[in-house]
Amino acid sequence: MSSYKNSDPHPPIMQGSPPPKEMRVPLIDWDRGPWNRWSFQHVREIVPTTAIPCGNNVFDLPKASGDLSNFSYTAPNGQKTTLSQMLDDTYTDGLFIWKNNQILHESYHNGMTPKTVHLLQSVSKSITSAAAGCLISDGLLTPEALVTDYLPELEKTGWKGARLQHIFDMTSGTQFTENYTVPDSDMGIMDYACGWKPAPEGVDASHWPTSIWDQILGLKVVTAEHGEKFEYRSIETDVLAHAMERVTGQRLADILSERLWKPLGCEHDANITVDSAGYGLACGGISASLRDMARFGLMLLGNGVLNGRQIVPIKWCQDIRHGAHGLYDVDNYKNWPSGSYRNKFWIEDSRLGRHYCFGVFGQMVMVAPDTGMMAVKLSTWPDFVNNNLYKETLAGLLAVEKAF
Repeated sequence: MSSYKNSDPHPPIMQGSPPPKEMRVPLIDWDRGPWNRWSFQHVREIVPTTAIPCGNNVFDLPKASGDLSNFSYTAPNGQKTTLSQMLDDTYTDGLFIWKNNQILHESYHNGMTPKTVHLLQSVSKSITSAAAGCLISDGLLTPEALVTDYLPELEKTGWKGARLQHIFDMTSGTQFTENYTVPDSDMGIMDYACGWKPAPEGVDASHWPTSIWDQILGLKVVTAEHGEKFEYRSIETDVLAHAMERVTGQRLADILSERLWKPLGCEHDANITVDSAGYGLACGGISASLRDMARFGLMLLGNGVLNGRQIVPIKWCQDIRHGAHGLYDVDNYKNWPSGSYRNKFWIEDSRLGRHYCFGVFGQMVMVAPDTGMMAVKLSTWPDFVNNNLYKETLAGLLAVEKAF
């Protein structure tokens, strides 16, 4: 069964009591299309999670001032299109656009509602980084310190000699294969270790780690000098999160609740998937509502301030926007020659401070301080990464940014 757009007939995934076998989400493929069109809004029904509680004081967001569904612009293929068509073509579940101190557009699709929490995938990395910035401000973490100052067990791993800033920027030399389609790659093993997936059929997983911490301890190969080059490694966010847990004596979900969700005035509890050791998956396991992610994005747009309160230190936000980093890979330099990867954010242009949070299958937070625009898009693409869908999405958002 192939994936389907919002305008297509929807197969009855997980409908019925009980659902027929052919419509039950397979655990080995729950995060892939077409199953992700249902599962990204129902993660708690598939894998173990724990709550990231919000507080009692909600920061009220206004209602949208209009609806941009019929807004027309030129698509990357040179043809005229509308925002509504882009949302359909890019398998959108929710879109929120803020500019000129107002909500220009807010819409929900594919059964999503304002109360629904949606899997954020690697946007979770940026959320974890924001909380880490608070711990740095409090003197609990130091970016220049060695990772082993906080996690001495890592002396026998590839992170020996790496500094915390290397972890933030994914510039350690530790070998980790970020391959989403090879079952026994490091990423495939991570799916098993974090409790997301059973072992693939025909693969002997008897020696595989059964928690993220165990997987971290088993990564011992170094392929480059620490700080020499950028290479995307999801598990480095989990190294960071274990350091955060170690210095606070708290689990990650509680750190995120106290440092972000409650101060932001979030309206709904978020949640995070947990492994057999109770560890929350920092690199991709958070689910949150569209409006609560808008609160997070508005805080970033405000240099760490929301509703008159400095939530994330301005120094950390400025370092994300303009930090002297400059390392990237060749493909990203082609798209964004003035960009970089800094503190688990994708920087489009460090001169303007434009930055993004990205997650596979089409998750995005766009923060453009130069124009005052912020957007959140939650999606369920059929593929982990799809450059055409990415370009279509960005073209629509940039057209709105230019027009309003």
